[in-house]
Amino acid sequence: MLIVALAVVAVAVSSPWWLPGRVVALRVRLFARLNGDAAIPVPGDLVGVERFKELYSHPAAGGRSEGAALSDLFWYWLSPGPEIHQEHIEAGGRYDAVARATRGFLAVPRREAEELARRCVAAQVGVAGGMRAGGGLVRLRDLMMPIWAAFYYELVFGRPCPPEARELIVANADDVASALTCCGLRHLKLRLRLTAYLSERLGEVRRPLPEGLSPEEQALYLHGAFFTTAVVQTSEAMAHLLLEFARRPDLQDRARADEDDRFLDQMMAETHRLYPLFGIAHRITTADIDLGDGVEIPAGSVLCFNYPEFHRAGFADPGRFDPGRWSERQGSRDANHIPFGVAANRPCPAMRLAPIVMRAAAREILRRYALASSATHTRSLPNRGPCLLIPRDGRTSAARPILVFVRLRDRFEDVWRSLVQLVLGTAMVLDSRRLRLCEHHFSGAETSDALTRPDRRG
Repeated sequence: MLIVALAVVAVAVSSPWWLPGRVVALRVRLFARLNGDAAIPVPGDLVGVERFKELYSHPAAGGRSEGAALSDLFWYWLSPGPEIHQEHIEAGGRYDAVARATRGFLAVPRREAEELARRCVAAQVGVAGGMRAGGGLVRLRDLMMPIWAAFYYELVFGRPCPPEARELIVANADDVASALTCCGLRHLKLRLRLTAYLSERLGEVRRPLPEGLSPEEQALYLHGAFFTTAVVQTSEAMAHLLLEFARRPDLQDRARADEDDRFLDQMMAETHRLYPLFGIAHRITTADIDLGDGVEIPAGSVLCFNYPEFHRAGFADPGRFDPGRWSERQGSRDANHIPFGVAANRPCPAMRLAPIVMRAAAREILRRYALASSATHTRSLPNRGPCLLIPRDGRTSAARPILVFVRLRDRFEDVWRSLVQLVLGTAMVLDSRRLRLCEHHFSGAETSDALTRPDRRG
């Protein structure tokens, strides 16, 4: 009995070092099977790394939602309004109108965008902001979401974000991010409240909304493009960037002394390489594709483009964070590096604006604080980026015991968090397959109840 008891204790104590990785691997296999035999991994046995960009850029690799079981899951996560989300609309007049409107909102002069980003950061972390000026232990994703909620609100409406709007936007963005990382179920009440708020203010936006959309669809467009995707992805990108700074104090000094943005650009490039915001981007072939050399892909195939695997290929010691690798390669077109996608196949509409505002926000944070963290850093960031913010003129003597605490807490949180992700991820996969929101949309079946009923997950 004593041996059994000791074995149980040993397993429990050691679980933070082995259990999360195994659970994550199991979850990855579950998601990989979602599309069955129709899915073609890229890179993979059929199409290697060297032809990744070629296939991604092919005109027939442009289907977005119709015909893929994986689409049902993403529509489930992004509802309400996935059918009007820019990333999920099929090519055609409606997509063109939506993309044109988005470009209009994002066409902000550089200095104006930088000033807006700095102002939003200062309001959140300054004396009068959401966090006391004395710093403290924060979750970087949580710190960033109110900043980018305010930023995109002013970008859309041309005026400062009121507190009630910021609360609605952050609640929605956090709910979506938690569901995407399988750390929580979706809660439609939170999302529908934001949609209702936007519906009442369509006449206040500073730019024309997409042509040909009903008022309800216009509200869903704003909801999906700016107050879901933009807020979530910019917050996660900034959390990744700041967490790498926090793990490497020497790089913070280099960034503060960087007058021409070159080093900050290298930091962002390496952050995007190692922690791409997209895991798998799926596309459906709209016609047969003949790549030559016996590689033929039939119409209706689901191509699963693996960003993390592609970004690791062709780099020495790919798992090591090294911004110096971009000192000579920065801007090189032959690098396996497409953080904003490819120009020929729905690139991120914020590919020009995002680096500008991220630099400005990072500079403002680094000007005010020294960052330190001992937490695990992974691409999906389920721990939301635990980080200690220390005022530049403050004492750092207490940092070490706090970082020991952060490390231990993060390790043991990984155990229950990975189990939660497995259970909730499985539940959401099964629920999405039951609802089949995308499949029913294209078949003309009734889905409004599933998309709008507020008490499904509330």
